[in-house]
Amino acid sequence: MALRLVTPADGPAIRPTTSASPRASIAALVGRADAQLHARDLDGWRATFDGAAELDDVHARYVARRALLDAMLAVKGLNAPALADTYLAGARAVCAVLEENVREPQLLNTAGILFFELGATGAAEALFHGAGRLDPDLEHLSGNLAACKRRRKANVTLQGLPPHVLRELRTLGPHAQTLARGATPATGLTLSLCMIVKDEEAMLPKCLASVRDHVDEIVVVDTGSTDRTVEIAHEHGAKVLHHEWTGDFSEARNVSFDAATGDWLMYLDADEVLVDGDGPKLRALTGKVWREALFFVETNHTGDLEDGMSVNHNALRVFRNRPEYRFKDRIHEQIAYALPDIPERLEVTSVRIEHYGYLGVVREGKEKSARNIELLEKQVAEGGDSPFLHFNLGSEYGAVNEHEKALEHFRAAWARMEHDPGRTRYGFYPSFCARHVKSLHLCGHFDEALTTGDRVLAELPGFTDIVFEQAWALRHQGKGDEAVARFEQAIAMGDAPSKYSAAVGAGSFLARTALSDLLLGRGDAAGAAEHLRRCLEDHPRFIGAIEPYARALLRLGRTPAETVAEVHALAPEMAPGARFLLAVPLYEAGASAEAEVELRAVLDAQPGGQPARLALAEALLSQARFAEAAQEAQRIPADAPIAPLAARTILFARIADPEGGDEEVDAGLDYAQRAGLPPAERAAFAAWHAGHVTAGSVPADAAPLLTVMLEALARLEDFDGFERLAGVAEALALPWRERRELMAGVYLRRGFLDSACEEWIRSVERDGPDRRAMLGLATVAELRGMPEDAAVFRTEAEGLAA
Repeated sequence: MALRLVTPADGPAIRPTTSASPRASIAALVGRADAQLHARDLDGWRATFDGAAELDDVHARYVARRALLDAMLAVKGLNAPALADTYLAGARAVCAVLEENVREPQLLNTAGILFFELGATGAAEALFHGAGRLDPDLEHLSGNLAACKRRRKANVTLQGLPPHVLRELRTLGPHAQTLARGATPATGLTLSLCMIVKDEEAMLPKCLASVRDHVDEIVVVDTGSTDRTVEIAHEHGAKVLHHEWTGDFSEARNVSFDAATGDWLMYLDADEVLVDGDGPKLRALTGKVWREALFFVETNHTGDLEDGMSVNHNALRVFRNRPEYRFKDRIHEQIAYALPDIPERLEVTSVRIEHYGYLGVVREGKEKSARNIELLEKQVAEGGDSPFLHFNLGSEYGAVNEHEKALEHFRAAWARMEHDPGRTRYGFYPSFCARHVKSLHLCGHFDEALTTGDRVLAELPGFTDIVFEQAWALRHQGKGDEAVARFEQAIAMGDAPSKYSAAVGAGSFLARTALSDLLLGRGDAAGAAEHLRRCLEDHPRFIGAIEPYARALLRLGRTPAETVAEVHALAPEMAPGARFLLAVPLYEAGASAEAEVELRAVLDAQPGGQPARLALAEALLSQARFAEAAQEAQRIPADAPIAPLAARTILFARIADPEGGDEEVDAGLDYAQRAGLPPAERAAFAAWHAGHVTAGSVPADAAPLLTVMLEALARLEDFDGFERLAGVAEALALPWRERRELMAGVYLRRGFLDSACEEWIRSVERDGPDRRAMLGLATVAELRGMPEDAAVFRTEAEGLAA
């Protein structure tokens, strides 16, 4: 043949609905028709074709007609006159079907091929154009139109057609052209939005506002709200039904569908929003009456909104209003099972929705995972054992970081699908594969993560998420070179298509950030900085690149001011969380003034940001601005989770402040008690303030705190404060040698090598050598450039260890 059909389904693919055995009926029709074509019994073939109309199921009728026409176009062994008679019979038959319903792109394309093969180029071209008006992306359509154009340009006419064929084409061709002109999307069809809700006053207004002007009806089923949810639904023009919650999501959804009157049904959750500007595209979908169900591209925002983390997937959201299209399963309810398994009846559209239900704050507020696990485990108790059920249970356990339990259910799902040849057609399969491989590596099964990932990639080529997870498995195995190569492979592949429910960034900013961390650990700050710069250039909202990029720049020798300028240039509209992350490496690099600027900007935007306020207090403390530091820390409520840390900052600032008084310290001690600061730490602060202690009077549990404070005073070069606090350390209820080890460590970390050496020598002179003292002296020798002495000390340390 000169032209191409669209790719047919594998055999008469049809999922049963009303008919008991449509596959068998279709196979019988095709077998009979094939025998009739080879016997040149065209009257019998037409009777068989017409017999397809007697099939009970509308989808079975369509598949049967397509299969019969495809079989006709594939017939072999006929001479030219017989082939012309055959194609003419097919053209008559398909035109009769198009008279009933011309909005069938695939049948229009098939009709165009038949007329083209009969030499009726004008009719063929009109039919192809008709198919294109309905479905511009129809496979082979552009090639078929190009073939018509070439034939017309070359003024080619077919020779040798039987006269009766030519005579009939003079009538049938114009009739086909008339039919084709009617091939436009339908108009006037209605769309009902159906929702189930409970206590959704926070999310529902934004959802309904995004979609209400683009649907004809809103049906809301409320399952027991106690807030303003019902009132909000009424304000947006919804018809509200009240349904007692039974723990079954499908039951509630189906109530909304039963009440809807639209030609099409659309469903959303309250935490889903139609993307601004996509409303007209949504309305246009109602004219696609040759479709049965339509998918949107859904962006699931994860983590915290300002993180820029998300997952894209194709979400079934619109379908024809047919009574057989109803949900099943208590939770993670499914409707795809009821739809016809006919590829051209489904479409992935460009309409976009955003889903906010996986944001950390939303999930925590609604305790979704706990509720979902309870409902899913109930399905298991009722005898549920499907791969989809285990996938959902594994996903929910993974969401609450119970990775071993998640893996248990992912393994169960894998076992039930491993030998199922149709598994790749399950809508949840790509998500399952990605989560399974991730779960394997999180649970330490690195080799299995790699081999399972390879099996998945053989089935789902281009699934970058799998390569990304394999890279992490290799990194956790300590195979740095292989991990680098696998991250680079993910970046070269780019993000996977939404049909895989892919994580946004697995082939871009997430992979680059992970790779940069690996490179930074290897000392390749330049390579890390380049990847992180690309992250921020391409994805300025991804705040995960901010901190490591600043760290890499500082390691490359950029000044704090240069670092701040570069980061702000790449991410000019930095969210508060991003500025907080920028402040961290600045503070750690000793650039407290620059960190202060970023932290004050965070608090200007989010005055209640307690971690940022505590970090600001620490930045002020590093600048010896003691009174300001204490005042900032005291603005944190004493019952806040971070109040014990704030209490440390307050007391340190008040006691270290040479202008501080007893009243301020007493207020700090009162705050510390209300904040729950451990008694041992309060005792240490009180002893430091009092300035006099007795041996063993400071609890040993205060040793870690005293170590941190001594290092802070050394960093501030507050030698008077350091000396007073060192006296408190001497009063710790610890053995004398442990106190020497504590002080030696402080001196070493702050670069006071002579003092550190003196502490270890005192230990050795009084109590004899031990491994810690010898290793400490070896470290001092190395830092002083005395490798031979260092080797002697290390050898002695090894002997003591033995």
